[in-house]
Amino acid sequence: MLRLMAPNTVSNVIVPQLRQFHASAVCCKLQSGRYKITPKRNRPLTYEMANPPYYIAHRKSWNSWDTTSLLDGQRAAETSVEDVFIRRFMTGTWHDLFCSEVIIKRQHNLIRIAGIIRQGLPARKMYFLIGYSEELLANWLQCPVKLELQTVENKEATIFKYI
Repeated sequence: MLRLMAPNTVSNVIVPQLRQFHASAVCCKLQSGRYKITPKRNRPLTYEMANPPYYIAHRKSWNSWDTTSLLDGQRAAETSVEDVFIRRFMTGTWHDLFCSEVIIKRQHNLIRIAGIIRQGLPARKMYFLIGYSEELLANWLQCPVKLELQTVENKEATIFKYI
């Protein structure tokens, strides 16, 4: 038992000590979000994949930039569902062309979608897919959508290291 003396009173107050018991796993073994090293070290990783999860906001960036997670943020659930829809739509429309993750940035009423794609299409088809994606997503999400895509010659250009 712990006895505390209040500063303005003469009497003692008895406060029982509570024991803390945790039934969770040990927190020092952080394995999620890390890639296992292969015996021949032949697994390619991009820069985003090479950094462990605790470097988010320092070296890595978030895959979604929005303000719904702030205090009194509105539409948190709807934003998450829209982000999943956007990612699935982009990977399906740009089939096997994305070399990186789809980054979604929300600023006021504008949604900007960024990523690195492979130069596997003629320029004419690429411009068509950009307009097609922007127009359909703008109609479905009821806000302007802008695609910010960068191209690389092949997927090996985005490899940061092998593990």
